[in-house]
Amino acid sequence: MEKGLLEKTGKSLEEWIKIVKKNKIEKHSEIIKFLKAEHGFTHGFANFVSLKAREADAGSQDSDDLIANQYKGKEDLKPIYDLLISKISKFGNDVEITPKKANVSLRRKKQFALIQPSTKSRIDVGLKFKEKEFSERLESSGPFGSMCTHRVQITDKKQVDNELIKWLKEAYENAG
Repeated sequence: MEKGLLEKTGKSLEEWIKIVKKNKIEKHSEIIKFLKAEHGFTHGFANFVSLKAREADAGSQDSDDLIANQYKGKEDLKPIYDLLISKISKFGNDVEITPKKANVSLRRKKQFALIQPSTKSRIDVGLKFKEKEFSERLESSGPFGSMCTHRVQITDKKQVDNELIKWLKEAYENAG
């Protein structure tokens, strides 16, 4: 994320933290608003800088550590996550993969999906659509609430199939 920040803005994370602190902005939402309005940040980068500037623990943890912690005791699900990320990453160079404590947010201009190891045997993939019918497999968002409109439950790598990738790609395109 730091490398992408430098590439997109021409400034390092440390430089952005100094800018935030110089402006004496302390609240998370205010930092995000400032970076987006004054510096044209995407939400993902603004969120990242805000977390780092405030030294909030999720933002101060390494992305790999956050993911490793999500899959502690759920190691059998990690290959499913890895497969999903490898497929989603091919959608475009504007896919933002943002690990959090409980899930991984996937954004473009807006969030289009979430990947969450919900139980020891199941990953939930949350998707955001404007209007899409529910089906037996593409169900209502469940535990994701308003963060997503739909959910697909995955218990096996074979379920990361063309149908799921098509839904993910559609949600990605809608977020552009």
